[in-house]
Amino acid sequence: MGFSITILGCSSAIPTVDRNPSGQVINFKDRLYLIDCAEGTQLQLRRYMSRIQRLQAIFISHLHGDHFFGLVGLISTLNLLGRKKELHVYGPEGLEEIVMLQLTYSQTQLVYPLFFHATTPGISEVICDEDDFEVVTIPLDHRIPTHGFVFREKRVLPKIRKEVVFSETIPYTEYQRIKEGDDYIMEDGTILPHESLTIPAAPPRSYAYCSDTRYTETIIPFIKDVDLLYHETTFLKDLTEQADLKFHSTAEQAATIAKLADVKKLLIGHYSARYDEPEKLLDEALQVFKETYLSYDGLTINIEKEKTVNA
Repeated sequence: MGFSITILGCSSAIPTVDRNPSGQVINFKDRLYLIDCAEGTQLQLRRYMSRIQRLQAIFISHLHGDHFFGLVGLISTLNLLGRKKELHVYGPEGLEEIVMLQLTYSQTQLVYPLFFHATTPGISEVICDEDDFEVVTIPLDHRIPTHGFVFREKRVLPKIRKEVVFSETIPYTEYQRIKEGDDYIMEDGTILPHESLTIPAAPPRSYAYCSDTRYTETIIPFIKDVDLLYHETTFLKDLTEQADLKFHSTAEQAATIAKLADVKKLLIGHYSARYDEPEKLLDEALQVFKETYLSYDGLTINIEKEKTVNA
């Protein structure tokens, strides 16, 4: 089943002609989750996505405008479109107050349930827990309380090797126990190992989003081994001192984090408007981490399942 990320904006605070500020959509099994919502995000949603009413939840990393100034407009548009399904918004303390104040003074009466969930500063926690999917926060090092997010597919049990269990006449009632890791003991005492009776499931897929943060290795345990890491790269390394003062990262620093965390792929973004050619940021990151890719508005990346061997 699908697991993809679409970039709605890859600029930092100031938009450019071809780069909107931060916004991304996770499509997991045709369920949509929005990460950050800069000004103009709903236009980007219409440009690059279909059926925006399929939004399940919105995750806001922090309360700098280039990450949430488009939120109240999107909420209002969903209302005008007649949304009935509830919408959940996860973000820092204060986000609900800001949004509700705007809705109150514009006398907007929502026709759908809207729920806010405040993230806890400085800690990692599961904030969204579904049957097959969970979202975990990552404490980042920015000027105000900021979280990244890990979107993680839950582990699936292995499949039964039907040709084996049929040949050994193993009762159907034992299948679940075998899937969960138990061996099967025949009447004569012969042990059939779990591994010989099952086909391993593909490893769970994962995506980590690290928005505004300066270089910090404290995030490594939370993003270790993810399939795809998005890490901000606001500056080139010649502005490392400025990056640190502004609580941002360089391309070299993002690549270093990716390497230390053993991620499979790195996607860079949040480019300063001073860079007309973000390829310079890519070149810098590639010197440290070869599996680095450039984000751009409209890019969609699929995280494919690893193939398992039926042997």
